[in-house]
Amino acid sequence: MRTGEPLPAVGEVLSALATGLWHWDTATGLVTVDAEAARLLGLRAEPTTLTEVQTRARMHPVDWNEITGVIQLAVAEGTLAEVRIRIMDDQNRVIRVVRSRSKPSYDAERRAFVLIGAMQEVTEPSPTTAAARSSTAVTGDWRRSREAFLLDAGRALAEARSTEEVLRVAAGLSMPGFSPDGLAVFGVEGDRLKIIGHHGQQPGDEGPFSHMSLETDYPAAEVVRTGRAVYLSSPDHYRERYPVTWPLAAHFGRQSWAFLPLTVAGRTMGAWMAAFTYPVAFTPDERSVLTTVARMLAQALSRAEATESARELTDGLQRSMLPKLGPEIPGMSVAARYVPTGGGLQVGGDWYDMIPLPGGTPSGGGRLALVIGDVQGHDVRAAGLMGQLRIALRAYASEGHRPDAVLSRASRFLHGMTYDDDQDPGDLRFATCLYAEVDPRTGVLDIARAGHPDPAIRMADGTVLARRTDGGLPLGIDPDADYPTTRLTLQPGETMMVCTDGLLETGGHDLDTGWQRVRTILEEHKGDDLEELADALVQAVHGPSSHHTPGPLTDRREDDIAVLLLHREGDGCGDTVTPPQVRRTMLTVAQAEPERVGAARAQLRELLHDWPSQDQIDSAVLLLSETLTNVLVHTDADALLLAEIHGHGPGSRRMRIEVTDTSDDLPHKRRPGELASSGRGLVLIELLADAWGVDPRGEGKSIWFELYESTAEASSA
Repeated sequence: MRTGEPLPAVGEVLSALATGLWHWDTATGLVTVDAEAARLLGLRAEPTTLTEVQTRARMHPVDWNEITGVIQLAVAEGTLAEVRIRIMDDQNRVIRVVRSRSKPSYDAERRAFVLIGAMQEVTEPSPTTAAARSSTAVTGDWRRSREAFLLDAGRALAEARSTEEVLRVAAGLSMPGFSPDGLAVFGVEGDRLKIIGHHGQQPGDEGPFSHMSLETDYPAAEVVRTGRAVYLSSPDHYRERYPVTWPLAAHFGRQSWAFLPLTVAGRTMGAWMAAFTYPVAFTPDERSVLTTVARMLAQALSRAEATESARELTDGLQRSMLPKLGPEIPGMSVAARYVPTGGGLQVGGDWYDMIPLPGGTPSGGGRLALVIGDVQGHDVRAAGLMGQLRIALRAYASEGHRPDAVLSRASRFLHGMTYDDDQDPGDLRFATCLYAEVDPRTGVLDIARAGHPDPAIRMADGTVLARRTDGGLPLGIDPDADYPTTRLTLQPGETMMVCTDGLLETGGHDLDTGWQRVRTILEEHKGDDLEELADALVQAVHGPSSHHTPGPLTDRREDDIAVLLLHREGDGCGDTVTPPQVRRTMLTVAQAEPERVGAARAQLRELLHDWPSQDQIDSAVLLLSETLTNVLVHTDADALLLAEIHGHGPGSRRMRIEVTDTSDDLPHKRRPGELASSGRGLVLIELLADAWGVDPRGEGKSIWFELYESTAEASSA
């Protein structure tokens, strides 16, 4: 061009450079192209206006979807939108690849993007050249790899449950085509940055970057202040833009850096740094990947923070509500466990407590109360009611009330809190509870029960019995309910276990099958460590755990679990080397409760679980039933059952069953007629027992009989 000649028109220049112009308005859905752009799209070389559908038909589907993401990223960052597009013919074959560079904007009033840009054909190099290997990173194969990478990254970050796990996943992400070797996550604490975690640096390298002011001339601080990403493609770029803090980054030997905001719900909660040891141009495709990862990372960190805050709140609430078991008790030991359910805040309505009673302290041998209970539900309301009910029980016990009175008052208290005129009927709550008053000197237990599972006794030789106790309705249902008291004696070497139904029913069990599972654990446990026994009970339900943290098999945690163990020192818990000479159980059958005869029969069978002769067991159960029934029918007194097994081992033992009442009328043997319905009791005892007798007492009498293990062996021989 000679000096003084006029410059050619813009259109002529673009035509000479084989560059076309296009304009896209998403509000109208129209795309306007000039002649060169129309030619590049495979149309007649003349200006024309196309619909979005017509334009999309000329482009590869993957590339068309890519355009929207690149435009949104460019608008957010205030940069140019650059994308490569494969142009297709009517046979869906790629006829050329074009590069589009545009400056998009967003019209807030119309809620639309407006794009004005240039389009130019690019030559795809041969697949065998180095240029081809580098260029394929921005075409279809790279995009497919990127989509697979983002799916895997999103899945891994979504499964992370703690900040530590999120950082570990972020450090292991291998991005397609470019992977950072240094990562850092910055949080905000007041007006300062804090390092949440880093990877690719040595321990201690984070020191200069910790507690850095948000006003500092540092990329991460600027990202948090503005909410906009910062890309630094070279050390010179870093040094020029951030001269003050460049010396802090220089010694790491990196060549490129990306600082992206961690934004959740419009709030910038921190920044993410990805540093590279090789130059990175940060093309729109690469920026899109980094931006997507930053968004997923922010969401994962936000979820982890919420989970950890909830866990911290839960742990604090749990620690405040569950008491320590207090000082040592002379002659006794206590152990307890509480494992919350796996859902929600991991708090619920189960609890246990140990309460010193008036007249002394447990450490001095004074009486104490052991309490275990379960408020209906596994939510915050259940936990709140549990806390209030526990305080009320402590208050009533400290006033010196007997177990039945304590539960009656507690039931009235809970009923008053949950049953009122404005209460939603679907939110009415009740609670089960077992209250045991303990005398450490004698081992006597006075137990009152409100709809709670019965206690279990593990004898010194490992025999386990479910001790039937009198009970009433769960607390809170009837304000005038009665709670009768049952007296048991814990013998030396015996252990009492009380638990909530979560221990029994977890894992698809009902109360019966769950009890058989727990009974097996109690019988098979070896050693005299009560803490080990408590852990064994919990571990058998849902894997290793402790009373501080839940176990790993959260899918089996269907209900809260509370366990309380009381051991009276003697020959040792589970000592099988020198078994005790006497195995004993006691039970009262009141006149008003003839159904407890069945409970007495079941308890005797449990006591004789290892007796070799089934015929003798059946005989003992028959004679016990006859003896108890005789007391209930022919006297006005209650019957007290005492069953014992004496001896040092199998083969030489004898069982002694004794039924005592307060009536002075002595039984006598009769000869009933063929059709008589009574009078056979003593006849059967005389026929089946090895020894029997009737002993007068100061008040009342005792009928007893014995069966010898050696007798059964002799008859079988």
